[in-house]
Amino acid sequence: MDLHIKETKQLVAEEFSEFFKEKCTTGEDVHIALSGGSTPKIVFDHLAKEYGADIDWTKVFLYWGDERCVPPSDDESNYKMTVEHLISKIDIPEENIFRIKGEDDPEEEAKRYSKVLDEQLPKANGIPYFDVVMLGMGDDGHTVSIFPYNIELWDMPENCRVAKHPDSGQKRVTFTGKIVNNAKTIAFLVTGAGKEEKVTAIHKKHDGYKEFPASLVAPKQGQLHWFLDQDAAAGL
Repeated sequence: MDLHIKETKQLVAEEFSEFFKEKCTTGEDVHIALSGGSTPKIVFDHLAKEYGADIDWTKVFLYWGDERCVPPSDDESNYKMTVEHLISKIDIPEENIFRIKGEDDPEEEAKRYSKVLDEQLPKANGIPYFDVVMLGMGDDGHTVSIFPYNIELWDMPENCRVAKHPDSGQKRVTFTGKIVNNAKTIAFLVTGAGKEEKVTAIHKKHDGYKEFPASLVAPKQGQLHWFLDQDAAAGL
């Protein structure tokens, strides 16, 4: 596990953007699962501005680790956020973008997207794998759309499942742990004082830390990176 701690959220975004650019300039095809959230917004803005012209986007293939079951025009859509902050600012072929169709029936879309991963990604251990999976973590320790209350979804055999937000009941299509942990590189982007308690519990293995889905992220074949600001890393 590699820790990258910077003073501010902006500096975290800048360091991760450089990390992202390096992963995308190997000359090989790169399959990346993106995440939503406030820190990725800053990452995508910086990435497009500083490195958009340096990356051969014909070799980059974009997917999403989870998506809210809303239309792509909805402000809650992770896809819409990525279009506004990254995709609209770079020259990436439309056929390289594999969005989760949040407007469709959730159960059917989870099955369809599972099939997309099977058909589009290379495989290791008989399981589709990403070159990079970006992850966030909620104040409750959730990651992708697997929450403490539905943590059993992590170990499900499918590539994707339907999850519900514990408070709003909103349905989401999410990767399972099988896909997350098969990635070559996993990168958490976690910022803000609200995350400090769970970051500390997970990294110091406090009692009950395994109840947090983010604690289950452990790549089988690759590297795990945590990009943190000082507020989130205060307890380390």
